[in-house]
Amino acid sequence: MPKENQYSHISSNARLRNTTAMILAGGKGTRLKELTSNIAKPAVSFGGKFKIIDFTLSNCINSGIRRVGVLTQYMAHDLISHIQSGWQSSYSALGEGVYIIPAQQRVGENWYRGTADALYQNLDLIKRVDHTERVLILGGDHIYKMDYSRMINFHVESGADVTVACIQKPIKQASEFGVMGLNEDGDIINFVEKPANPTPMPNNEDKALISMGIYIFNVDVLDAELRQALDDPNYKHDFGHNIILPYWPKED
Repeated sequence: MPKENQYSHISSNARLRNTTAMILAGGKGTRLKELTSNIAKPAVSFGGKFKIIDFTLSNCINSGIRRVGVLTQYMAHDLISHIQSGWQSSYSALGEGVYIIPAQQRVGENWYRGTADALYQNLDLIKRVDHTERVLILGGDHIYKMDYSRMINFHVESGADVTVACIQKPIKQASEFGVMGLNEDGDIINFVEKPANPTPMPNNEDKALISMGIYIFNVDVLDAELRQALDDPNYKHDFGHNIILPYWPKED
């Protein structure tokens, strides 16, 4: 997690052109109960004609990211119709636009079994896109405003393989989330999913840094990590447990 003055406030067109965003929009959203009994959570209405996924899509476009894939699976008809009617007037001749990517069993008989598996099954599509150097992985069911270009600039300038966006939470609430541990330079030194004793921020023992589920991976690193995870007998096909977590030591 970088210090504020480490961010570049001027987005680089080249960096953005070489970044592909992949939005995970296939989950059931069971915590919304009846609201998602017939539609995917990203397609739930918000503010009249808008849908929850519009927040993430708007963030992408306003951040200068013009190549966006939306991975769909559960009850996807309303979601697909909404994207087709509102987000697909794009520049397909330039390889830009919002692309709907339905679950297709591309690498076997299974549908998407988790967030990591959704990306794994579409690695060939990601690598097929010209000049893609990094992948911005986003949730399609989150409500927030963010300029991803600042995160991309930091990722490139720091020479990182993986960058994770975080927010601050009171230390007493942090046990319900994935918690990042930092050193004094702002580098991630550990990541623990729902720890009993959350690691506090270096400069504030009353707060912890919580993963937002927003990741940037260099393509070659994402490819290697997803393929390596398949060898783990306890693989749950989940980014938090199986891809991000192994990068740093688990809590004793």
